[in-house]
Amino acid sequence: MRVMMIVKATEDSEAGVLPTREELAEMGKYNDALSKAGVLLAADGLRPSSQGARVVFAGGAPSVIDGPFSEVGELMAGYWVIQVDSMDEAFDWAKRIPFRDGVVELRRVYEESDFPAGSAE
Repeated sequence: MRVMMIVKATEDSEAGVLPTREELAEMGKYNDALSKAGVLLAADGLRPSSQGARVVFAGGAPSVIDGPFSEVGELMAGYWVIQVDSMDEAFDWAKRIPFRDGVVELRRVYEESDFPAGSAE
């Protein structure tokens, strides 16, 4: 199963504060461990919402809303996508993230097998 580990934004991440060299080194070791274990599919940090936008669909008409967005705790600052055998394995990996503070949300990614046969035709 694929699991996305979503790093929630903080006031610092939304202000564009970058990790220290020490934090980057710790994260590099963690990413290397994920890679060596063969579970890492993707990983990236995201720029602040002030450098992004949203496309909102209402009544069939899309509109663009430029950032920043105020609900910091609901925004993403980064993510990993990992391939694991169980949610327990995903929890084990998440608990090893070298954060001192923060929130990481884990969500399973839908697989083709989750949908009824013929639904993609």
